[in-house]
Amino acid sequence: MKKEDVPQDKGMMDGRFEDLCYALDEQGNYVPVLSAGWEPKNEAMRQAWEVIDEKVEEARQKVLKGEFSPVYYFMVKNMMDIRLLAEYMEIRKRRVRRHLKPEEFARLDRAILEKYADVFDIGTERLVNFNEGPVSHEEQ
Repeated sequence: MKKEDVPQDKGMMDGRFEDLCYALDEQGNYVPVLSAGWEPKNEAMRQAWEVIDEKVEEARQKVLKGEFSPVYYFMVKNMMDIRLLAEYMEIRKRRVRRHLKPEEFARLDRAILEKYADVFDIGTERLVNFNEGPVSHEEQ
């Protein structure tokens, strides 16, 4: 592909990120060129974020119904699984599984809650007083 043919289709990341591509310059040499986006890639990213948003919304509903603790929602929202969250928390997976249960979550001490909040990069009160609205990565 020639340098002037590198796609510049605006998408979800418009203005925030650019892809580094390599294209041919006038002398036939490969040179780095930044691309604002490419429509097929933009569409694939939109579809991927829709799936993620659906999973996050399902997790939110399960927390609101009392099926899981807020730890579950933030774990899903941060695209983590139990193993990864346990590693970040420096505790066993078994303990994380217990903390996903609302009755166990209600008994957690402040230090554990603060550690979860730190891992999720949120305030402790946001974790304890769960009141999250729907999340969406749609273009603005």
